[in-house]
Amino acid sequence: MQRPEEPEVNLEQILDSLRSFLNRFRGGGGALLCILLGGLVIAGIVWLSTGFYTVATVGGERAVLRLFGKVNHEQGPGLHWFWPAPVGTKSVVRADERRRLELGFRGNQSAPAESLMITGDENIVDVQLLVQYNIKDPVEFLFRAVDPDGVTLRDAAETTLRQVVGSRPIDDVLTDQKESVQADTKVALQKLLDQYRTGIRITEVKLQNVNPPGQVQAAFDDVVKAKEDKERIINLADAYKEDVLPKAEGAAARLREDANAFRAERINLATGQAERFTSILSEYRKSPTVTRQRLMLEKMEEVYPGISKLILDPNINAIVVSPETVGTILPLPSN
Repeated sequence: MQRPEEPEVNLEQILDSLRSFLNRFRGGGGALLCILLGGLVIAGIVWLSTGFYTVATVGGERAVLRLFGKVNHEQGPGLHWFWPAPVGTKSVVRADERRRLELGFRGNQSAPAESLMITGDENIVDVQLLVQYNIKDPVEFLFRAVDPDGVTLRDAAETTLRQVVGSRPIDDVLTDQKESVQADTKVALQKLLDQYRTGIRITEVKLQNVNPPGQVQAAFDDVVKAKEDKERIINLADAYKEDVLPKAEGAAARLREDANAFRAERINLATGQAERFTSILSEYRKSPTVTRQRLMLEKMEEVYPGISKLILDPNINAIVVSPETVGTILPLPSN
């Protein structure tokens, strides 16, 4: 807020008082002249002393000084002196103070004339906006625009919001694009205020209540609920995918590794058998009879240990040789 200007000293009133005082003592000669000069000096000192003023650090106060009505310079916090009125005037503003503008509502009461607007798809929506701002240029704020933080700011905010909302479908404003609407509104509003030279800096733009008109509120609530259900189901599906897909990929990788190992084993086995057959063939070509006899004996060594055998000898009784009793001779019982 702007601090009230310090009361100006009425110089004309002081001069009238001095004239009355001189008229009373007109016949006094030199003594009266001394009294007159002394009074003028005292009045001048009092007048000059009223030029002292302070600028506080609270709220980032800035003093705008005018000399004969023209802006002279700005002054920061501290104790200063400037020409008193009517020669000079001082206007102190709190530049860093956070200020707010309510658009479409006043406290707990709505303002339909400001809040109802048309979206880009020709639907009507009820939008309430909160604007927070401070002062970035005290000179422009005080002297460049008419009522910069009143009618000017309100009209600019309403115009900007209607422009942004009117360029988007109603779903963007009601559901998942509110952040984008706020950002676009802030940029466009700041640009418009800079064109008007209001000296205002927009710090935050926040949508409060965004609702469809009351006549269709129930239908829009159903649409919003359906979209929320859709997002919930999609999230559940994504969670299921994240759970099942890694397991399936792991099983597939394990199967591939097992298949590769089995392939390598079969290839190695087949390669070994082929090489063994090739070496046997080479030996068979050198001495067929010996090689054939050796192969038969090796095969019998593989087959016989796994079966029971009955051997008859004409000179002795028959014996039974089993896998558990290889090399053991069991005589047949006598009659």
